[in-house]
Amino acid sequence: MSGCILYPAIDVRDGRVVRLRQGDYEQETRYPESPLATARRYADAGADWLHLVDLDAARSGGYTLAPLLAAIRADTPLRVQTGGGVRGESDVEAILQAGADRVVVGSLAVRDPERVAGWIRDFGAERITVALDARQDEQGIWRLPVAGWTQDSDRQFGVLVRGFADAGLRHMLCTDIARDGMLTGPNADLYRALTGLAPEVEVQASGGIRGVEDIRTVQSAGCRGAVLGKGLLEGRFTLEQALEGAVSC
Repeated sequence: MSGCILYPAIDVRDGRVVRLRQGDYEQETRYPESPLATARRYADAGADWLHLVDLDAARSGGYTLAPLLAAIRADTPLRVQTGGGVRGESDVEAILQAGADRVVVGSLAVRDPERVAGWIRDFGAERITVALDARQDEQGIWRLPVAGWTQDSDRQFGVLVRGFADAGLRHMLCTDIARDGMLTGPNADLYRALTGLAPEVEVQASGGIRGVEDIRTVQSAGCRGAVLGKGLLEGRFTLEQALEGAVSC
């Protein structure tokens, strides 16, 4: 298996590092360390990338983390993919100018995929990460909620994935909402299906990762990256252990 890029995640709400349970803003865990201190710690542990999420903007629009992003880029060597509240081309431009390496586009990628496909062409495939956050309904169909996972959409998962692949997308992040913040392990079946639909896209797994074995699981499912959230923040494993495991497996 090829190596797996690890993206330690910092989700920010009201200026603090938090984690939500299954995307529910009413089920929030707060952590005492500041976002910048957390980023520094991850850089010191050997991370190359950071996944930075503006939860306030994901719900209401208007990316608010440009000052934090600039500070992270000034104080650490981390490359950063970040998003939340991206609604237009000007948002993408502003986030890139603030220092982002990639802009994560979530809700708008579901609502207006043609527009986001245009950004892939205009800004380049290395500058856009499409985030498809999925929830499986009682019939086993994968749904794609938007607006910080507070509203449902009627887009078809497979059609959307293949459409972005055909538009030249290189980086896609996919979260199984039911596993997000739950520490129940990743959904390998979801990632096998996704990488089968678009083998040319580098998929990042998100949701449920508890340690090195789970990283190996998503690698086996075809993922090229893994986002590390609650398990890392709560000390279930260290970033050093994860990095060693991702290289060696």
